[in-house]
Amino acid sequence: MITFWGKVKKGHGRGKGLGFPSANVNIHRKIPEGIYISEAKIRGKIHPALTFIGAAKTFNETKYHSETCILVFSGNLYNSWVTVKLLKKIRDNKKFEKVSDLIKEMKNDEKIARKYFNV
Repeated sequence: MITFWGKVKKGHGRGKGLGFPSANVNIHRKIPEGIYISEAKIRGKIHPALTFIGAAKTFNETKYHSETCILVFSGNLYNSWVTVKLLKKIRDNKKFEKVSDLIKEMKNDEKIARKYFNV
């Protein structure tokens, strides 16, 4: 299992716009790119989550980063400390020709994670 932590920073807001708000945390070591079932520890409480590691190829980005979508959470996390534990990789990072295809795949990722956590 891989664990990293940091303060949640403002990103592009793209995750929220796609229907998957995410906590952006800088990572300071190389982790294999992909989508992971994960846990996010916030203010002492552990939440089921999905984490993206890599560059957002669909949007032609090259910056390596992390985005964690917490499955059962509402509220503002900016400037909060979060610890992310990657539990299981469910797919590789890939480029989608259409944003609608990406959203469809993200919904499938969410189903897999919800089934994993039984939430």
